[in-house]
Amino acid sequence: MATTRVAVKPMKVAQVPKPGADFEIVEREIPDPVAGQVRIKVQACGVCHSDTLTKEGAWPGIQYPRVPGHEVAGVIDEVGAGVTTWKKGQRVGVGWHGGHDGTCRECRRGDFRNCKNQKISGISYDGGYQQYMIAPIEALAAIPDTLSDVEAAPLLCAGITTYNALRHSGALPGDLVAVQGIGGLGHLGIQFAHKFGYNVVAIGRGGETAALAKKLGANTYIDSAATNAAEALQKLGGARVILATAPSSKAMSGLIDGLGPNGELMVVGADFEPIQVSPVQLIVGSRTIQGWAAGTPSDSEDTLRFSELTGVRAMIETFPLEKAAEAYARMLSGKAEFRVVLTM
Repeated sequence: MATTRVAVKPMKVAQVPKPGADFEIVEREIPDPVAGQVRIKVQACGVCHSDTLTKEGAWPGIQYPRVPGHEVAGVIDEVGAGVTTWKKGQRVGVGWHGGHDGTCRECRRGDFRNCKNQKISGISYDGGYQQYMIAPIEALAAIPDTLSDVEAAPLLCAGITTYNALRHSGALPGDLVAVQGIGGLGHLGIQFAHKFGYNVVAIGRGGETAALAKKLGANTYIDSAATNAAEALQKLGGARVILATAPSSKAMSGLIDGLGPNGELMVVGADFEPIQVSPVQLIVGSRTIQGWAAGTPSDSEDTLRFSELTGVRAMIETFPLEKAAEAYARMLSGKAEFRVVLTM
């Protein structure tokens, strides 16, 4: 007796076939989750500068073709065997932290953010530039009902990075906190800093962004193209924290002398060039420099809830999935205001 084959419904995917290659819009079979996984019907996915790591092959060990995307918002469409804590129809997101092993030294100490075998959505496995994706349950964050998918997506990387860095910086309400860069990260950092009750200083290049910075919550604007930003910060008393969001090591180096006593340069803007600092700059005033990477899914949920409560939102431009290449180019241009999000 002949058997009838059930047609498998295809999905659209924006993939990178090899390092440095152009995006391809292709069709694939919709995948099925296995034990410990869920399938997400993707509704929106942010286009982040870190997606260049996948696009250009700058992260070691990526297997191609690969689908980028680590600012994913959607709905659980199917659950794998043994999954009981997440349900079909539940709204979830996936950020940079795409999973951890739970067994390494860091995980055993609860430091999942620094797992030795951490997975990254869009690097370790296919991310959100597609209509459906598979994710391990330890990567999932619940999305509040009052946030739309487009609003939630950029908060899962740009949002959590700035929110989490600031809340762990040691700054207290009333402290002078500077945000360097008014872009995809910085425009969210200014909002969070304002909502935390800091005396917020925004540092940008040129006077054209001064009005926007103050609208976002900055008390003071420093034009680093027209004045020495470090000297300007010292005139204000010195910064307790400088959140460095623009990926320019040279700009970061020039701000270190703007730190006050026990001041901290919190680095979230990724640049491969070294930051230039002398030991004396750190010794005098007991200054520190710290790098900070996003956070765990529970940190994402904290970010989403705080944003929901306080009205912090990214400024967003949307593109359909079919225009992933155009969206990526728009993000790279630096002209987007300020986050680019793919919609399905």
